[in-house]
Amino acid sequence: MTLAGALEAAEAAAPVESLDVVARMLKEHLGAASVSFLITDFTGSSVVRLGAADSVETDEPPHRIPLRGTLYEDVIRSQQPKVEHEGVSRLVRVIAPVTNRGDALGLLELFLPAVPDAEEMREIGETAHALAYIVIANRSHTDVYQWGRRTKPLSLAAEIQHRLLPASLACEAAQFAVAGALEPADHVGGDTFDYVIDRDSVQLSVTDAMGHDVDAALLATLVVGALRRARRAGADLDEQARQADQAMRDHGRSGYVTGQLLRISLIDGRTEFVNAGHPWPLRMRDGEVQEVVPHVDPPFGLSLHIPRATDYRVQTLDLRPGDRLVMLTDGMLERNAENLDLPDLIAGTRALHPREAARTLIKAIVDAGDGHLDDDATVMCLDWHGVHRSERDAATGADLTNASRPKTKQPIPRRTGG
Repeated sequence: MTLAGALEAAEAAAPVESLDVVARMLKEHLGAASVSFLITDFTGSSVVRLGAADSVETDEPPHRIPLRGTLYEDVIRSQQPKVEHEGVSRLVRVIAPVTNRGDALGLLELFLPAVPDAEEMREIGETAHALAYIVIANRSHTDVYQWGRRTKPLSLAAEIQHRLLPASLACEAAQFAVAGALEPADHVGGDTFDYVIDRDSVQLSVTDAMGHDVDAALLATLVVGALRRARRAGADLDEQARQADQAMRDHGRSGYVTGQLLRISLIDGRTEFVNAGHPWPLRMRDGEVQEVVPHVDPPFGLSLHIPRATDYRVQTLDLRPGDRLVMLTDGMLERNAENLDLPDLIAGTRALHPREAARTLIKAIVDAGDGHLDDDATVMCLDWHGVHRSERDAATGADLTNASRPKTKQPIPRRTGG
């Protein structure tokens, strides 16, 4: 049982059967009574067990297993495998996280005849890691994984909205960790979030289209498409914002979209952002949460009604290693949540991974509305770890042999003020 063997077996199988093939391999290798994969739903609050491909009835709603207070929740939060042997059953239960770059896709669950030794636990962990790659490689070819993530039917607007989100809702890198979470309102609005990692930067966006249902989803589609098109053409933030605004004025049918665009250099940590009529971001530093007060430009498309005097302004943001930045939509500030202290909630998630922090914040808003939202609630949470000197040198092509060269004496700068 090797990582390469698991991937090879999965690739040889049909996309809908790839997980089952690996599960059977692991079952035979460890003599397990059962092996199964549980996929997390869209909200991250429950999991759905995917059995053998021919046993998944996709015309029926998936069976939802709530995470709260379970061993499943413990494994997802800790990202560490757990072994449970209560003594009543002869079988030992093992649960391992199926995660790729911080995106918690699901869980691998096994029932074994005996407590696994260190080598067997290593194999289980490797297989769980392989399953993450298998899910990512095959989910574009089959609807089975999408079926498992839908613990309730999606409206047309929600379907459109979910297709606009990034394929992975979380990502970890050496310099940062980022995650987003979205809870649609009863009548879906037009919230979206997005991120991309380039060679020298990470870019994030949060947008909120006016209105509800399909009209809002169509406006969101228009502005996200314009932003991605500009970004992929190498445009700077101001040009991305300009093209989003132009798309809304040309095709938005008098609608508008608020948004916030963020770009962080992975070479020197310089951070820039554009605010287009959007709620202010919050930054947590040393446990203290404060609003970042920006210059606010008009929402995309609003200049159709109100002539814009200036172009979108690119502003700098003070972001230091150890900071957590939270970007959100106004659904997080709706009247049902007016008694919630959002900065205090954010401070309370300090020890959590951005993935869990975002979900915790969303859950607090949903609970405040007794399970119902008047507007979509969206959060993006970014932890900035900083850029190490070796990474800067590698990115900029610095010659590390400079230390052996003669050094030119540099003048000491004069101190000119208090």
